Order: sequence, then C-alpha cells, then structure tokens
Amino acid sequence: MNEEPTPVIELRGASKTYPGPVHALRDIDLTVGAGELLAIVGPSGSGKSTMLNIIGTLDRPTSGTVRVAGHEVGTLTDAQLSALRAQHIGFVFQHFHLAPGRDAVDNVSDGLLYAGVPLKERRARARTALERVRLGHRLSHRPPELSGGERQRVAIARALVGEPDLLLADEPTGALDTASGAIVMELLYELNTAGTTICVITHDNEIADALPRRVRFRDGGVVSDSHAPAPPREFS
Repeated sequence: MNEEPTPVIELRGASKTYPGPVHALRDIDLTVGAGELLAIVGPSGSGKSTMLNIIGTLDRPTSGTVRVAGHEVGTLTDAQLSALRAQHIGFVFQHFHLAPGRDAVDNVSDGLLYAGVPLKERRARARTALERVRLGHRLSHRPPELSGGERQRVAIARALVGEPDLLLADEPTGALDTASGAIVMELLYELNTAGTTICVITHDNEIADALPRRVRFRDGGVVSDSHAPAPPREFS
C-alpha cells in the first residue's frame, strides 16, 4: 500500500499576532500538495503578505504549526531555517532584486551561494536555468540591458536554479506591463506543468482566477478555497 506523499506546505491552526494587538493571521488551516499551482489572493491588509512570510519561513507563527517540505518550522533554529530555505524554497519578488552590475548568469548563480556549490558548477547550472526561462540569448546581459519582463525571468531562473520543492511568487507581474506579465504567468504555468509546486501571492483577481486553485484571504483568515477548474493560460 503506497503512502500519501508529504505535503509541501501544511498549516494547522496557524496564527500571527503583532503588538497592538494586530491579528495578521487567524487560525489558518492549509495543505498544499506537491505539484500544485495556486494563488493566495486578497486585498491589501488581508494577511497574504504575512502568509508569504510564514510559509517562506521568513517569520514564525505566534501559535499553531507550520510544516514546509516535511519540516516543522517551529522546531528549527535560525540556521536550520536558512538551510531549509536554501534547499527547498525559491522566491520571486515584484521588484526583481537583481545586482545591476552583474550579468544574468552571475545573478542567477548567486541563488546557489549558500548551497556550497563550486563557482564553475553554479555558472553552468545558471546557464541551464536561464535557458529554461527562454533567456539563453541574454546570458551576458546586465539588468539595465534587459526589459522588465526579462529581468523578472532572470529572477525566476535564480529562484529555480537550486531546484526547490516550492516556488513562492510575490506579485510577480506587479511591476510589469500587461504583455510582459502575461509572458511571466505563461512561464510559471509551464514550470508547474514540469513539476514545480508554485504559489502566487497576489491582489489581482484576474491573475488568481486563471489558476487552478484560489485561496482567498480577508482580515487575516481564509474566506474561500476553490479548486474549480480554471481556464489555463488566459493571463492577458
């Protein structure tokens, strides 16, 4: 009898409270299986950014349990959390966070700095990751020489170069024009089809509604979790 695969994300009764008190997350239960593509969607102040920090292990819950890639976050030291992020989680942010003076290969290879990978191998894997996001013709270009959409694809390659279990994309189209944003979302869809678990954090209902699962947040809680089929690749 085959065992069920370990969820990539599993939250049980997870809450986050800041002084005030401000209840940023309230008693969240959420399970994300391997290979899922989902949106965490909600307006500003809904709790989705706190949720990103919690499932990305950048912050800890005040109460409840959080497991990422089978590891219970609350039992890990800061060093162990850093290792967990390096091995299992890739991040893509709205504003790219690329080094302007370094070319695409070196920006992507930096994603392996904390994995103990030798420089030659880092660069080889970076080139492969850039080809995967259709930037094989831009390897030697620096960020100022790239379009916004290309810079975001470099950032995606950097997040993927370590072959993480989970890719967290925080407003990945927020700084892009419509056409570039559509290309980025197409790419995320293709990466998911190839097996990467992807969670898109967004305020954009149009983006969310194009994904197969939508977890909607409001006032720190989940108000709906829809698995209804969504039309693929309708991001423009």
